[in-house]
Amino acid sequence: MTGLHERHLAVSPTWLALYYRQPLELTHGEGRHVWDADGNRYLDFFGGILTTMTAHALPEVTKAVSEQAGRIIHSSTLYLNRPMVELAERVAALSGIPDARVFFTTSGTEANDTALLLATAHRGSNQILAMRNSYHGRSFSAVSITGNRSWSTTSLSPLQTLYVHGGVRGRGPYAELSDEQFVKACVADLEDLLGHTRGAAALIAEPIQGVGGFTAPPDGLYAAFREVLDRHGILWISDEVQTGWGRTGDHFWGWQAHASNGPPDILTFAKGIGNGMSIGGVVARAEVMNSLDANSISTFGGSPVTMAAGLANLSYLLEHDLQGNARRVGGLLIERLRAVGAGSPAVREVRGRGLMIGIELVKPGSDEADPEAAAAVLEAAREGGLLIGKGGGHDTSVLRIAPPLSLTVAEAEEGAEILAEALRAAG
Repeated sequence: MTGLHERHLAVSPTWLALYYRQPLELTHGEGRHVWDADGNRYLDFFGGILTTMTAHALPEVTKAVSEQAGRIIHSSTLYLNRPMVELAERVAALSGIPDARVFFTTSGTEANDTALLLATAHRGSNQILAMRNSYHGRSFSAVSITGNRSWSTTSLSPLQTLYVHGGVRGRGPYAELSDEQFVKACVADLEDLLGHTRGAAALIAEPIQGVGGFTAPPDGLYAAFREVLDRHGILWISDEVQTGWGRTGDHFWGWQAHASNGPPDILTFAKGIGNGMSIGGVVARAEVMNSLDANSISTFGGSPVTMAAGLANLSYLLEHDLQGNARRVGGLLIERLRAVGAGSPAVREVRGRGLMIGIELVKPGSDEADPEAAAAVLEAAREGGLLIGKGGGHDTSVLRIAPPLSLTVAEAEEGAEILAEALRAAG
């Protein structure tokens, strides 16, 4: 155990988990690589939990942060803030939501917390529909709508939460159905559930479940849900904290895979837009955003420095077509990983979209989740020079792969080879 690790344990809560038997201290990064305190270099396939979206130490972002910090670091939302207004204008236009209003927070948790506040105020109801296997953050309200037992830290709640089928395609009572039958069954379940409720405020859903193991329903499920929700006046909140900004390759937002009847009522975002700076936010049409009948501010949301970073990062993403790169390189990577998985009896499924890929591990010859194998592969990949993540609703048995969106073909091939060797070493 290193001295820093001992010091960490002495001052940190026991539930603040660290990866690896010998935790890493990352000291610097560049592009798609990071270095630890011992000088070891790693290919980064997790990006600080899908947050280093473009690249480590991206010159355009570091320059914007430095220049803004040299002018003014903080003012709060009590004063006009040009970088905040400029980023809000761009996010509103990109969101697809008509007459959009944007409120900036400091995290995805806070963004989802705000979305719940808006929805419950607008509808006059504290009843929320959420997806099974979901994760929306660590605040009291966000935990109370989390459908993943590994992250649901208390059963106490300020909300009445009802859980809906559909977030996991490959497990559960509808797994054997065709996509069309799956959607119909989930819609029927939603209709039945609403027959036993009294005016829910909103359905909150991740288009692709992040912590849940990069699981997703068939395209169009949330559009089918939306038809039901609209009949009941229930809002749809799309949690885009992990799926936003083109990570899925095919779409800029995850909701666009379910877009036959338009954008969500509320969209939340965070992580990648700041490329490591603390930015979260909520987009909603004015009618919903203006529902609050009391004063509110944000001390740190919309900080001039973080907004400058977000503007520079978003400009780089769009100007270099990183969404297209995620589609092209992500497509190559997932096919390469499927070929690797086909040769491993421990791999149940390789799934994903763009540069958001999950590898689900099971005990060979069974359908039983194998978190020990996932932990072993994580360690072996690190030994090979690759950093990945873990997740899943079935005892953390899914390897999560989400590199910066500027990943090159050569780096994708290198990472896939290291993963193949890690699976062999761990198996």
